[in-house]
Amino acid sequence: MKFIFIGIAVLVAIIIFLVLAKFIGLWIRARVSNTPVGLFNLVAMWIRKVPPALIVDSRITAAKAGLIFTTDQLEAHYLAGGHVADVVLSMIAADKASIPLSFDRACAIDLAVKGTTKTVLEAVRTSINPAVIDCPGGGGKIDAVARDGIQLQARARVTVRTNLDRFVGGATEETIIARVNEGIVTSIGSAQSHKDVLENPDHISHRVLERGLDANTQFEILSIDIADVDVGQNIGATLQASQAEADKQVAQAKAEVRRAAAVATEQEMLARTQEMRAKLVEAESQIPMAIADAFRSGNFSVMDYTNYKNIVADTEMRQSIADEVSEEDDDGNDPHHKH
Repeated sequence: MKFIFIGIAVLVAIIIFLVLAKFIGLWIRARVSNTPVGLFNLVAMWIRKVPPALIVDSRITAAKAGLIFTTDQLEAHYLAGGHVADVVLSMIAADKASIPLSFDRACAIDLAVKGTTKTVLEAVRTSINPAVIDCPGGGGKIDAVARDGIQLQARARVTVRTNLDRFVGGATEETIIARVNEGIVTSIGSAQSHKDVLENPDHISHRVLERGLDANTQFEILSIDIADVDVGQNIGATLQASQAEADKQVAQAKAEVRRAAAVATEQEMLARTQEMRAKLVEAESQIPMAIADAFRSGNFSVMDYTNYKNIVADTEMRQSIADEVSEEDDDGNDPHHKH
């Protein structure tokens, strides 16, 4: 049993020696860099699944730049899913540029950009060296129409720098682009003539800057420069032509309605004429019956009937002559030539 206990003790000692030997190099490197880390603390990091080399190297880098961080701070940020190396480098860059940036804010920015293409180091670098954003982006241009109806196509370059105090929770670059595009459209739309914009494009920049478009965003707008302005279509004339065409179609539709109403009225009048003629024929058919009744009652003599027939014959003759004269007038002949 004695030899068994001795063997177990030796085995444990060998395992402990091998584990400590694994971190002895890091321990020595931290010691000689004036950032000492306990050997058992390194083992504890390894057990907590924190890469000891990352923590030690980050502390050494920060210490050489004059910044002091504890291992607990770096471990906590790593376990929160942050990028320890980027935080340390961003702190160093901010310190060298005399930009106030605390460790907690740097960690918050790093966690805020997690899952995006940006890093906290890029945010700090943009705060030191301003970046340029093209509006509207993608190499396109912003279309706007002045009051005289002429379309203008503009492209702007916005110079921004990161506002580290508003980076967490602030609107992103897309918001800056959208606001600048809106400001340019508003400025061009309020111009009396497109010539005013072409003569003084800097007026657009001044008006857009006065609107405070960087409020509640991650950036501070330094300048807005109009890179290019082109003349597009005559939107006003196109709209007037379209309106005129629409008005013409409406007028034609109304005229067609009136024509249809007139045709309907004409057909109604023809029907009424036929109705009145039918009534006339009906009334004329009663004359022979009235004459017969007059004969029977003695109120109408043979001479009266003869005179009535003569008058009817004379009337028919005059009507026949009148119809012939009317036909000759329609043919273009002289009505007096025949007589």
